[in-house]
Amino acid sequence: MFRALTVTGALAATMLLPTAAYAAPPPDKIVIDVVTANGSGCPKGTTATAMAPDNTAFTITYSQYIAQAGANSNPIAFRRNCQLNLNVHVPNGLTFAIVKVDYRGFAHLERGATGAELSNYYFQGQSIGQRLNSQFRGPMNRNWQITDSAPIAERVYRPCGVQRNLNVNTELRVNLGTSNKKRVSFLTMDSTDTSVSTIYHLTWKRCRK
Repeated sequence: MFRALTVTGALAATMLLPTAAYAAPPPDKIVIDVVTANGSGCPKGTTATAMAPDNTAFTITYSQYIAQAGANSNPIAFRRNCQLNLNVHVPNGLTFAIVKVDYRGFAHLERGATGAELSNYYFQGQSIGQRLNSQFRGPMNRNWQITDSAPIAERVYRPCGVQRNLNVNTELRVNLGTSNKKRVSFLTMDSTDTSVSTIYHLTWKRCRK
């Protein structure tokens, strides 16, 4: 399932103006700081970020991100969300855009139950844009993955010469629908394999002097 980032023509032109030629990823290690983490899906200390060794992508790992309903579940647990504000320490003269995101998790949905994963990302000062809305339908008991790609013409780069953090927003929902209410249905933003993370793929450009 694919969804392109959407921004107005004027905004896209503004964001792309400071950049010039495509560039190879910087060779030095890039640090990502989680400035804030808010939401029921990411309590303090339950998220981690890491840049790939070649600086072509970074990952976000969640350890307690689960929405569930049914049986003795907390009535408000059917919806979980997480809002991350990330400071990506980019070398001078370079900027980046997100070209693709691989969202991953695990779903156990009883027959008649449904789930949803909603997400978006944007730099501070930008329009939030369109949200990815992915639907799941029971019966389902397996890992899931959704890829969200941004076409070349609609990729939005971090503005050069100013500090703009990256906002990453996600949400999980479970609806029991016609399923047996005595059985639990759940959706996670991780996996039964704890090494699985959400992956944000990057492309790099040089800033115009």
